[in-house]
Amino acid sequence: MAAQRRSLPCGIYAPTMTFFDRETEDLDITTIKKHAQRLIRDGLVGLVVMGSNGEAVHCTREEKLAVTKATREALDDAGFTTTPIILGATEGSVRGTIELCTLAAQQGADYALILPPSYYRAQTDEGVIFQYFSAVADASPLPLILYNYPGAVSGIDMDSDLVIRLAQHPNIVGTKFTCGNTGKLTRVAQATRAKTPAEEGSGYMAFGGMCDFTAQTLQSGGSGIIAGGANVMPKVCARVWSLYVEGKRDEAEALQKILSKGDWPLTKAAIAGTKQAIQSCFGYGGYPRRPLKHLDEARVRAIEEGIREVMEVEKSL
Repeated sequence: MAAQRRSLPCGIYAPTMTFFDRETEDLDITTIKKHAQRLIRDGLVGLVVMGSNGEAVHCTREEKLAVTKATREALDDAGFTTTPIILGATEGSVRGTIELCTLAAQQGADYALILPPSYYRAQTDEGVIFQYFSAVADASPLPLILYNYPGAVSGIDMDSDLVIRLAQHPNIVGTKFTCGNTGKLTRVAQATRAKTPAEEGSGYMAFGGMCDFTAQTLQSGGSGIIAGGANVMPKVCARVWSLYVEGKRDEAEALQKILSKGDWPLTKAAIAGTKQAIQSCFGYGGYPRRPLKHLDEARVRAIEEGIREVMEVEKSL
């Protein structure tokens, strides 16, 4: 069973990018650390390392642990000692996932974000998924956050009944809904008495998986957002959240529209686009690991134009 760890506050989290040397594709630890510190200074409450945006599938286990260690060091060095780190710890087997969670706990991870098994899709039914998460939760020193992202796992989409069953395990403490289904999030949040800015509840965390439904997640009784767009516009993401929590719903919804518009070019261009936006706006970012493509000049200009309005707000905050 998991030991006591840093708590998960309500608010905005970023699944951080993993930065590489432009020539060698080796980990760029200096930039990884700088980016982590910038995000927390700009209003985020926690980080996910080695998630989908972090190119976990392009990294070795040793690299995942190195990024975890570097991120913890960066946060501690900047005085953010209570900021939690969630590790994307999915491996194909129960054994492998438990091993990675165990090693990551020693490097500063506080929680593990885990996808359902999917490689052997034809042999993976709801019972296999339930047993997988239960077995990992039984043995992991890190509490688990379920990661419902059908696009990454051959279309597997855990329904609210399954998530609620799994949430009864004491070492399963949250779900990230990258499926975008706010109805599902609402049902799970209600059934688990999820933590909200207004109430501690059970402490269970119901995370929206994209920043373009931040206000909707709060309306649904959610606990936070884990959003790739927060790598680029963390202040705007945090501002939408705080406005809504403060009861300034009209202002929150107006800013949400600007945020959703600006997030769409990043969503379309995915990892390469998000890194390019960071490069254009902050002077670092680089490229994803191959086989992901570099963007041509036309795509770069399109992204810069698409995020112009939201970045003007970001710079004003």
